Amino acid sequence: MEKERELTVLDIDLDDFINRLDELKAEKQGEFLQRRLVYDVKPINPNKWIRLRTNGKKTTLTIKEIKDKNAIEGTNELEIVVDDFDKTNEILEELGYIARNYQENYRRVYLLDNTEISIDSWPLIPTYVEIEGKTNEDVERVLALVNTKNYKITTFDVESIYREIYGIDIMKVKELKFGENKDESMLEHN
Repeated sequence: MEKERELTVLDIDLDDFINRLDELKAEKQGEFLQRRLVYDVKPINPNKWIRLRTNGKKTTLTIKEIKDKNAIEGTNELEIVVDDFDKTNEILEELGYIARNYQENYRRVYLLDNTEISIDSWPLIPTYVEIEGKTNEDVERVLALVNTKNYKITTFDVESIYREIYGIDIMKVKELKFGENKDESMLEHN
């Protein structure tokens, strides 16, 4: 497994943040509605899971494992590109993996100094930014360039952000998705 090197910038002022990216001449890579299915590994381990995700252009199957949620490089991941979201889900189901929940978010992706900056909007919580790079130093350097408002920074994964920052246990949520318009969030509990 490879180490994922990432920091999250919480509760951003979206317009100000995008203006800062424009000033820095960050290259916009696209805007996507991401859909994901999350599966438990066997035996169940709360710090390890399988994620099937698509943004409509690229679909990946990933095993993620949190080693230290307080470190930039605290998550390991093993990922491959697959060509069909629904067929991959069918294969996983045939192998006995049933998705525990469905999640979606809107993502705007930028590239700055070979470091990816993703502006993520999720149901029920304020928009935040993920900065992911090849090294810890890359992540910290780009963070220093974009974090002019001294936003709160964390290394938490999505589930920990929901639970520990906003008090929402998404592990108990069957569907975490947007309503008819992006600002209307819908939750369907198990």
